[in-house]
Amino acid sequence: MKKITDERLILRNLQNTRIAHVVQTIGILFILGYNFFQGGLEEMRGNPLWLVFMLTMVVYLYLTMSVSVEHEKKIKNPKKSFMISLIGLIIISVIVGYLVSISSSSDGMTGVLLGFILFICCFIPLYYIYRLRVKQKQDFENK
Repeated sequence: MKKITDERLILRNLQNTRIAHVVQTIGILFILGYNFFQGGLEEMRGNPLWLVFMLTMVVYLYLTMSVSVEHEKKIKNPKKSFMISLIGLIIISVIVGYLVSISSSSDGMTGVLLGFILFICCFIPLYYIYRLRVKQKQDFENK
C-alpha cells in the first residue's frame, strides 16, 4: 500500500475518519441510552460499550490536550502554570473530601478516599500538560 502524499487527500482522509468517529460515538450513545432507559444506570454501566466509550473519550481528550498546547499563542511558563493548577487542585480536593466526610450518609474515611481519588485523577492530566509545555518550550529554545 502506497503512502498518500497529496495534502488534499490526507485532509479528506482525516475528515472521513472524523465523520466515522462521530457516527460511531452517536451509535454507542444511542445503545447506552437504550440500556439506561431499559434497566437504569447499573445496566448501562454493565454494558462493555460503556468501557469502549469511556476509553475512547479519554484518549480523545489527551490527544486534544496535546493539540491545544501546541496551538497556544504565547508560550507559558510551564512550572508557574503547573504550580497554580496544582494548588487549585489541592484546594478543590480538600473541599470535596471535607464536604463528603461531613455528609450524613458517609464517614470521614470516605471523604478522604474520594478527595484522594479526585486528586489523582486530575493530577495526571495536569502533569501531562506540564510535560507538553516543557517540551514545547525546549523545542522553541532550540530553534
